[in-house]
Order: sequence, then structure tokens, then C-alpha cells
Amino acid sequence: MYEPSRTKSVVHRMGAAPADYPHRSRSEALDVQLAGHLAALLAVTDELGLDEAAARIAAQVARLRGAQPARAPQAHGAADRTALHQRAHDLAARALLVAASRADTTVAILAAERMDAHAAALTSQDLAGAL
Repeated sequence: MYEPSRTKSVVHRMGAAPADYPHRSRSEALDVQLAGHLAALLAVTDELGLDEAAARIAAQVARLRGAQPARAPQAHGAADRTALHQRAHDLAARALLVAASRADTTVAILAAERMDAHAAALTSQDLAGAL
């Protein structure tokens, strides 16, 4: 037999009253995503010991988040530099995609520059390894 529901439905219909939790706009969601990609790129950049690039990335993270990003102490030389450059290149590519979607020219230029720098580092390491 059918028994009527005794609790409120958790399904929200379009056009219904707004929910009790806050929603983000697309722009806000892209800001959060971009700040996350840049923060991850900052961590790898710090690990590589690229201080000038890290400062530029940190400035953009601070602009997007409204606060300075947390920075880990630098530990140079412990990890595989080729893998770090590859990871940084991938993160910069993700940041570039989100920055382009968001029409953030400053971050797009920064991300493209970081991609170029990490690609050059990977190429020079490949050439050094071939010798």
C-alpha cells in the first residue's frame, strides 16, 4: 500500500523558493577554481626554488582570494626536477584554460609564460640527459 511522505522533499524544483544554502555564480566558481590551480602551481614553483616566478604567482592568488596564500618552506633538490617541471607545466596549462574562460588577461599571460619556462626547462633537461 502507498503511505504518504511525512518529511519535506529534498528535491528542489526550478522556480521554487531559493534554498537555504548560498550559491556561487559562474564567475565566483571560476575565481575559486583559478585560485586553486594557481596555488598548486605556486607550491610546485616554490619547490623548484623559482622565487621571482613564485612571487608573481602569489600576487595573483592573493588578488583572487583576498589574502596571501600559505607558503610551504622550500626544500630544494629533494625531488625529481623533471617531474616537478612537468607538473608545473600541467598546472600552468589548467590555469591558462580557466583564465581564458574567465577573461583574466593578466593570469593568462602569466600562465603562458610559466608554461613556456617549464617547457624550456624540460627540453634542456632532455638534451642534457641525451649527452
